[in-house]
Amino acid sequence: MKTLAAQVITPEDLLKHWQGHRALTRRVIEAFPEKDFFGFSIAGMRPFSKLTNELLSIASPALKGIVNRDSQPFTEKDTEELTTKAQYLQKWDESTKKINDNWQKLAVEDFGETFNLFGQYEFPIIHNIFYFIDNEVHHRGQGYVYLRALGIEPPFFWER
Repeated sequence: MKTLAAQVITPEDLLKHWQGHRALTRRVIEAFPEKDFFGFSIAGMRPFSKLTNELLSIASPALKGIVNRDSQPFTEKDTEELTTKAQYLQKWDESTKKINDNWQKLAVEDFGETFNLFGQYEFPIIHNIFYFIDNEVHHRGQGYVYLRALGIEPPFFWER
């Protein structure tokens, strides 16, 4: 039997919040010069292209896994062939559409159910979604540091 926990935010508003973050991350990707997107890093951190690989490999594939209740190991294989910033932006847009499509398959009762994300993290679905958002914000913050180090003004973080 599924139980419904007290609701503070609607699923529609949560998706809007998440997609606001994704739109901002997309603008950060756009702000990078092509060569720096792939090659610039600070203190041994990964270039922003590699951080974007991780984001693309988590959000849409993991949400699809949640919807289908199919926990697959984490992999970045779908982003290995991307070699231009334009390809990343296209993949980002495709991922955004898939997130929207899969989101519609979730019922509000699903958010309280436990899901084993990537076969490693057993948490309620809502916590997995918070993880997707938090991880993106964290890596986008690294992108902001990179852009500032390159002398580029990043997008305003509040304009989501």
